[in-house]
Amino acid sequence: MKLSVALFFAGLFGSLAALFVFLSFGTDYWLVASEMCVTNRTITPDGVAVEHGDIVLAEPAMGFPPHAMVYHEGFFWRCSFSGYLDDNPHVKIWMTNQPHSKVCIPAYLFPFPVSQQTHNATAYDSAIIYRGFWSVFMLIGVAAVILGGFFIICAAPFASHRLYKAGGGLFLTSAVFLLGVVLMLVLWVEVMSVVQDYVDHQRLSVCPDFDLTIYYGLSFFFAPVAISFCLLAGLMFLLIGRSVRMQYH
Repeated sequence: MKLSVALFFAGLFGSLAALFVFLSFGTDYWLVASEMCVTNRTITPDGVAVEHGDIVLAEPAMGFPPHAMVYHEGFFWRCSFSGYLDDNPHVKIWMTNQPHSKVCIPAYLFPFPVSQQTHNATAYDSAIIYRGFWSVFMLIGVAAVILGGFFIICAAPFASHRLYKAGGGLFLTSAVFLLGVVLMLVLWVEVMSVVQDYVDHQRLSVCPDFDLTIYYGLSFFFAPVAISFCLLAGLMFLLIGRSVRMQYH
């Protein structure tokens, strides 16, 4: 009876782990960002460009929402579009709100958040290498969950302690690599100077008041949830494998 209950909860945790892993992997919202320049000109709600020195007649307390470039990026795609920041950028990026002018490119062509135009060849090559390791860690984490689930399914009819342990080990492996994915992204954005270098370059070459705001998207927040469920499922399947071995062998 206790073994059946343990199997139920382990299977539940494993299913939730796989669900959140696929949500994190398949959705392109690891980074959500907006960038804008308010020095050179702004845009009225009617779509008219207002240059420096122009007089705009407006009702009291009426303000124009800043015009910005909004983009989001994940494992597969980096999408960008222009819009007004009159609400939370997280709301603007959902598929139902995005305009037809949205442009998406494969994410590996633009390692977050570095472009070949704003960095020298050495920095860009380093960014590609860093992004490559990030992608490999992600793929290993996803593959480990898939293989772990396959081993658990095969273990159930035969009560194989080896397959239970193998499945549990794969879930733990997935948790470790997904944790590496999360830490690498945090280091890339928060610790390294890549983001600040990009901002400095834009302020020197494009706009003195250039502003870049970066948020972590839902794909990023799905990852810690997936890690937690992977750890729970992996540990439980290892214990189940040990119990099966003691009971049937």
